[in-house]
Amino acid sequence: MTSSTVSSPTAEQVSRALAGVNDPEIHRPITELGMVKNIDIAPDGSVRVDVWLTVSGCPLRDTITREVTAAVSAVEGVSRVRVELDVMSDEQRRALQTQLRGGQPVPEIPFAQPTSLTRVFAVASGKGGVGKSSVTVNLAVALAASGAKVGIADADIYGHSVPRMLGVTGTPTQVEKMIMPPSAHGVKVISIGMFTKGNAPVVWRGPMLHRALQQFLADVYWGDLDVLLLDLPPGTGDIAISVAQFLPSAELLVVTTPQIAAAEVAERAGALATQTHQRIAGVIENMSYLVCPHCGEHTDIFGSGGGETVAAALTRITGAQVPLLGQVPMDTRLREGSDQGHPLVLSDPSSPAAAELTKIAAGLNTRARSLAGRSLPLSPI
Repeated sequence: MTSSTVSSPTAEQVSRALAGVNDPEIHRPITELGMVKNIDIAPDGSVRVDVWLTVSGCPLRDTITREVTAAVSAVEGVSRVRVELDVMSDEQRRALQTQLRGGQPVPEIPFAQPTSLTRVFAVASGKGGVGKSSVTVNLAVALAASGAKVGIADADIYGHSVPRMLGVTGTPTQVEKMIMPPSAHGVKVISIGMFTKGNAPVVWRGPMLHRALQQFLADVYWGDLDVLLLDLPPGTGDIAISVAQFLPSAELLVVTTPQIAAAEVAERAGALATQTHQRIAGVIENMSYLVCPHCGEHTDIFGSGGGETVAAALTRITGAQVPLLGQVPMDTRLREGSDQGHPLVLSDPSSPAAAELTKIAAGLNTRARSLAGRSLPLSPI
């Protein structure tokens, strides 16, 4: 009988394996985040890895333990893996917070910086009940499915509904004064509904709404997003004005229905752009028509022409071309999917409503992210 001797792994090999383990909330290697406290390797190949958790009672501690164990177990010569968890000190969390903010200890809104490559869309409507939130969620999921890095800030503080529609089950985790947002279907999301008990109402006035939006934008660690969607409350109130102040480069998406009455109200929401100097990316007409499931005939339940009317009016008001981006038909599955947390663009992508939403999302994602103002890693020869 012959026996082969396998040498014990080195600390460098184990470190390389750990570099492939990402923190499940920050989505960066735990080695890069300073979360590996210690590596101890015994002569028999057993390895003990001590890991710093960002907060006590981390909800994803089991995920971290499992992924560290799997990564280290794959290293040649490892016979057994033991993971010990500890918690970062306040000083360590502050250092991590500063690191994640690119060395800036003072909170700032990354999307407002001239170097930001994130395209921000503020989804607005003149009145409630036009399906603005369901459109926002399905656009976000469609963009994420196409490979984009996407986030949603549920800025409808009083009528927050995005977490349910997106099917978010996780809760935000706080690292020092930075908030790690949960995600679902590849979309990061933050909402005031994640910080209230049950279905309790939010009873705030303007300054509190302003501060909440600022925290969503500055205190949440969004990472490197391609697209950020803000689901605004209906109308032209405090939040819409605050968005213009915090994110002057944000583009408006105006959602309306075919009804002329709804279209007139939507015009007012879009016309706000002339005062805030924001660009209107386009108009989306929701609930445009009903498709007969038997013959395919279109029935205009709520009339017709509302979206075209709004687009034409905003073109005239702003002096810039405002396109009608799409007309989304009525579909009971769109409502059902929103109630169940299963967006229609994923559950039935071939349906007329999902196909139209996917087409609109593709149109929004066609513009390349500009490199203007960014320093490139080039050096003279």
